[in-house]
Amino acid sequence: MLDRLPVEIVERIVAKIPDTDLIAASKVDRVWWQEVRQEAYKRWKNYATTIGYVRALGKPFEKGNVDWITFEDVNDFYKRWIDRLTEDQLYIMEKMLRNGMVVDPQERETIEHALSEHRWRGDPWGVV
Repeated sequence: MLDRLPVEIVERIVAKIPDTDLIAASKVDRVWWQEVRQEAYKRWKNYATTIGYVRALGKPFEKGNVDWITFEDVNDFYKRWIDRLTEDQLYIMEKMLRNGMVVDPQERETIEHALSEHRWRGDPWGVV
């Protein structure tokens, strides 16, 4: 039944699926696979953009011109936020890679490098 839905409906459904279940939806048929792939790329980009914004928010606190109690609170929150965003982004990237959704060799290399860095150092983007 799911393989008979119009593409517009599939797009809406796929956009609502949580990250953890997104790739599983690609198994329905070719249309779902393509929609899931597009949505995964969109989420990957959104995570990257959000990580960039969060890094920019943390810049004023790197200067050292803040109260130490405030700095510690903000720095801890900042690190946890970046860690969570990074884990979510890497989850999407790894699932895309493992399910054949990444065809560009440079993207494949970027993902493999980021996953390796995360496993060994925990900070693939060099943020913290």
